[in-house]
Amino acid sequence: MIPQPVRADLLRHAEDEAPNEACGLLALRDGVAERYIPARNGAASPYRFELETEPENWFLEDEGFELAVFHSHVSSPPRPSRTDVENIGLWEGRPYLILSLGTGELAAWQITAGHSHSVEQIPLSS
Repeated sequence: MIPQPVRADLLRHAEDEAPNEACGLLALRDGVAERYIPARNGAASPYRFELETEPENWFLEDEGFELAVFHSHVSSPPRPSRTDVENIGLWEGRPYLILSLGTGELAAWQITAGHSHSVEQIPLSS
């Protein structure tokens, strides 16, 4: 579940970073996003992202939060691109949210790697 204030934070960050992709972390507790933590896109690219955040943000899991990754697509739909799937890395199996800046649509996914990548949509509610 992504409450409206958190969705507004995602959209605002995506708009501020355009024409490049925005990225950040969502801190979830019991499946509900409690806050959005904007990060830097180290790639500074409209086609991919490299999440750079303060080291202390990784320790939120020790406080009982589940971390989800967020990034924006400047004009394409909120579906994982081939680049997203191929570079899933540490986010494999975790919630992976994408906002299409073109439409404002937000979608969540779970991506697993291996011989045949698996991409499954996770239902969202606000």
